Order: sequence, then structure tokens, then C-alpha cells
Amino acid sequence: MRRHGLIIAFLVFLVGVAVNASAFLTPGNIMDVLRQVSITGLMAVGVTFVVLTGRLDLSVGSLLTLLTVIVVDQHNVVGPFPAIMMTLLAGACIGAFNGVLVGFVGLNALIVTLAMLSFLQGLVLFYSGGSNVNVENAQATWFAVFGRGTFLGLPVPVVIFLLGALIAGLVLQFTSFGRKVYGVGGNETASIFSGIDARWTVFWTYVISGLATGVAAIVMGSRVMGAQNTIGQGYELTVLAGIILGGTSLLGGSGSIWRTVIGISMLGFIQNGLLLLGFPYYVQWLVTWVIIIIAVWIDLGAKRGRIFA
Repeated sequence: MRRHGLIIAFLVFLVGVAVNASAFLTPGNIMDVLRQVSITGLMAVGVTFVVLTGRLDLSVGSLLTLLTVIVVDQHNVVGPFPAIMMTLLAGACIGAFNGVLVGFVGLNALIVTLAMLSFLQGLVLFYSGGSNVNVENAQATWFAVFGRGTFLGLPVPVVIFLLGALIAGLVLQFTSFGRKVYGVGGNETASIFSGIDARWTVFWTYVISGLATGVAAIVMGSRVMGAQNTIGQGYELTVLAGIILGGTSLLGGSGSIWRTVIGISMLGFIQNGLLLLGFPYYVQWLVTWVIIIIAVWIDLGAKRGRIFA
């Protein structure tokens, strides 16, 4: 129960919702949920690298907003392919800036990324002039394939999410960089004495987080074919909740990509089930808060060996 209590509770929740909402476990609804969680899932895959080192990245919600505005706006100026490249570059650069401040300067990750969240939201308003942007000639561009297309019967966003998770999982499990990430998160002092440069490891995790958010922004812009100045608001909370729900420790050194995929999917089905049961939308935020508190409590208790102390 200590290791898998949340998953057991989730399965009970699935059964309860399925009994009261016949459309819950239909193939169409399942695919809709997976399509919806693909954006937060892509972001969570990148942020998982950061969390595994024992750090946080709370700037991803505002970064998603900025990058979505950039990809849509630049699509109308220079075309889809250059806009995509610019978006990925911008995401990597902002992630690198966070990485420098946290990894090399040694500032607290919570403070740095919280400040970046505020800065990016202001930058969005400055860049867009406070106006929403939309893709021009939406019917004539191939850009829509990332958010609205299908591949072998699966929505393209789901394919991109699963492919990104697969690549990230392989990097963590079978590369020296992945072992360094776990090493820094497990015991940073010991990893330094083992010859690992923790500064560069932390730096590259933030770059990966920025790149993953850039991919999510491309999918978001393609799906909506537009961007609002608050389109990513609150996503950082959902991403963090999914990572914690999947069992990745906030203390670092423990977790995996497949756990994040499961956690994000669980959160998506919980939110969808609440809506099908007729609960107001804001109940999702209350439930997300409860999930975060319980998951962190279980994680800390498992680390200290005293859940009910």
C-alpha cells in the first residue's frame, strides 16, 4: 500500500466513475483524454529530468504561453518550419538561462523558476501587445498536423508524447548522462567526489525541460491554431502533480519517465471523470491540490520509513 496505494485508489476511482458514467471507458473518450494529456505529458517528460536532480521548474506554464504565442505569430511571418525552429531555440535558451542560474550560480531552483514564471508572463504581454494571435489561412497550412492529425489511427499529439517519452526513457536508463542525473539527485556530494560535474548535469536538465516545453507549445499552437496570453496558466501545477503522482521523488534520485507517463495519464482520467460525473471545473484544482499533498506525504514518509508517524 505504501508503494502502490495511489495506483490502487486510482483503479477504484476508475471503477466508480465507469459505473456512474457509461461513456468514461469508451475508446473515444480514452483517446480524447490521451490527446488532452499529451501537452502536459510532453512538458512533464522534460521536467522529470529536473526533478530527478532534486530541483524544480515552475516556469514551464508561462514558458508554454510564450512559446505558443511565438510559434503562432512567427508562422504568419516566416512560415511554419522556421517558426518551429525558432520556438525550439527559444525554449532551449530560456531553459539554459535557468540552468546557469541554478547549476552554476547556485541559486535556489524554486526562487529562480518562480521569478522566471513572472518574467515570462510579462514578456508574453510585451511581445503580443496584450492581443491574442491566430494562424492565418489555417486551412492551407500543414502546421495543423501536429495538433489535429492522426497517424495509424492514433492522434499525432499522442504519438509525439509517447515517442518523446520513449526517447527520454532510453536516455535516462542507457546513457551516462542519465546515470549522472540519478547520481546528482541521489547524493550530489558523493556524485561530485565520483567525478561528476553536477553543475553541467543540472544545466542540461533545464535545457531539456525548455526543449520539451517547446515541443508542447508546437502541439498546442497546432491544436488551437492560435494562442491566448494565458494559455499555459496553471500548467506548471498540473505537470508537477502528474510527476509526483507517478512516484518521482521531489527529493531527487528516484523516479522514471514511465512513472511520469502513468502519473500524467492518471491525472487526466481523474479530471475527465470528475467532469463526466457533473462536478464543476474548479473541483479539478481542489482534487489536484489534495493529490499533491497526499503524494508528497507518501514520498517523504517512504523516504523516512514512517508513513504514519
